[in-house]
Amino acid sequence: MTTTTQHNLIALETLIRREIVRIAKLWKQSIVPPIITTCLYFLIFGNLIGPRIGSMQGHVYIEFIVPGLVLMAVINGSFMNVSSSFFHAKFQRFIEELMVSPTPSFVILLGYVVGGIVRGTATGALVILVSLLFTEFTIHNPALVILVILTASVMFSLAGMIIAIFSRSFDDLSIFPNFVLTPMIYLGGVFYSIQLLPELWRILSLANPILYIINVGRYGIIGTTDVDVTISLLVISAFIAILFAACVFLLERGYRIRF
Repeated sequence: MTTTTQHNLIALETLIRREIVRIAKLWKQSIVPPIITTCLYFLIFGNLIGPRIGSMQGHVYIEFIVPGLVLMAVINGSFMNVSSSFFHAKFQRFIEELMVSPTPSFVILLGYVVGGIVRGTATGALVILVSLLFTEFTIHNPALVILVILTASVMFSLAGMIIAIFSRSFDDLSIFPNFVLTPMIYLGGVFYSIQLLPELWRILSLANPILYIINVGRYGIIGTTDVDVTISLLVISAFIAILFAACVFLLERGYRIRF
């Protein structure tokens, strides 16, 4: 192992350890809120509205929304972890020291992304456990569930990095999750099958990457989907590749690192 590789591994380990410690210290903000929110969704949509809706794609409605709620928590958790962590590094100006160090941009990116994966997967696992308090289900394909949780965490950790890079204030940081991410989640099939939509809206929904994430998760958990799983995984992989390349490019150029 070369000296450069050893230095990169030490830098990566340090960044990952810092992110994990940060998540652990802020568990009341990072872990507890999505659990409470999920419980409210189950109470309102599952127990109160669900019986009036009946079944969807052959499943009780509360069971149908489990995959969407799990992945919604994963997406929000991974996105918020990276966007807030990197923006605070910019705001407090210690990111500049990291950027002028010999550490490659992709190593810095991986450190933050792994932090997003840790928070996203931890939140997703807890939401699955909470779901079992409201409905009984058997996971159809555990390996696929793990895969989609990891890929969703990676994708939205990268998205969080891009938003943090472009943001110049805390207000800028909140624009994307409030006006873009949240509508994408709700229009991504969390609470409904896109087969219920008119044809035009069904076609437009196919441009939403979250739709593919939700459907892979739904197939993995309850065995039903609106979109072919192979196609969904290819689309997710393409988005991850594009976002990763964009993040490395922006970090290499040091874009908006300074306020």
